[in-house]
Amino acid sequence: MEDALDTAVWTALTTRHSRFALGAGQARRFDPDVAPFAAAFDASAESLSDLGDLLNNGETDVYLLQRADIALPDTLTAPMTAPGVQMIKRRTGAVLPTMEGVTRLTEADIPEMRTLVELTKPGPFRARTFELGEFWGIRIDGRLAAMAGERLKVPGFTEVSGVCSHPDFRGMGLAAALSDFVASRIEARGETPFLHAFANNEAAIRLYEKLGFELRCGVNVAVLAKGA
Repeated sequence: MEDALDTAVWTALTTRHSRFALGAGQARRFDPDVAPFAAAFDASAESLSDLGDLLNNGETDVYLLQRADIALPDTLTAPMTAPGVQMIKRRTGAVLPTMEGVTRLTEADIPEMRTLVELTKPGPFRARTFELGEFWGIRIDGRLAAMAGERLKVPGFTEVSGVCSHPDFRGMGLAAALSDFVASRIEARGETPFLHAFANNEAAIRLYEKLGFELRCGVNVAVLAKGA
């Protein structure tokens, strides 16, 4: 069952997140307003051709995220590539202090959420990313101090994502508390939490290990572009 996580984007787009999918044949992408991710079924010529057809001329910010080596059709380039890791929660993490004031974020909070994301750069977050799953936040003095939520959903698994803390409130354990809170809600539904991080983000990886996540595999990340 964990094999579906090797192609988490493809699996999400063809199962639990199919309502956000664009494309047909051997490739899919999220509606760009929801998320910037795309995926091909495999590395065959047909799949790669379909992937190339999904991008519009001039697009420069579509992401691939997969375990397999990245292969591209001649119509696409990858101006940025990076190694990442995929982690899955397999054990109980450290007991964290109870965090007061965790609230479910609503559509009215989207402007503040996007402002926080722009400031902290936890990963891609679009106008409708909020629709992918639950998002939770902590406010301090009326300000959104930190948030975390859900992104990719595949059968039996949900990704923890969008974890970030405002610089004014770092060092308070907010990111850890919210990550653990979101993971606990996923587990309460009978699903297993997983997540992704860049391989060089050692601080984040240590944090997630503390929360009970373990390395499952390396992944490949690429930002795609299609010439005009």
